[in-house]
Amino acid sequence: MRQNKFTHHAISVLGIIEYIGLAIITVATIIAGYHEVGVMITAGTVNLGDLLLLFLYLEILAMVGLYFQSGRLPVRFPIYIAIVALSRYLVLDMKNLDEYRIMGVTAAILLLTLAVLAIRYGHIRFSYGDHE
Repeated sequence: MRQNKFTHHAISVLGIIEYIGLAIITVATIIAGYHEVGVMITAGTVNLGDLLLLFLYLEILAMVGLYFQSGRLPVRFPIYIAIVALSRYLVLDMKNLDEYRIMGVTAAILLLTLAVLAIRYGHIRFSYGDHE
């Protein structure tokens, strides 16, 4: 009985910490997005790197929103964010990268893409049914 009370309280405390962390991530992402839009307005121009960064912010907000809505976080969302982050890195630093680093980043993007495809295939082929 005592262990059940402790477990219940521990889960409650962890849930509160989780929601506080998600709230901090949400606020920080909104502030970063607001700052980036301000930089674009000040510069008077928008480039692909800016758009990819804003897309990253939107993906983070979508991931947090999905978690708040469903209580679950599909593993695909962080992979999508990683793909966009690597693409942004590649676009912004291509002139400064040697061919081996470019190949490494593109290979990482390919592997992440294949991971998403495998996860999607597994989800469709071996569905959890009502226990999703």
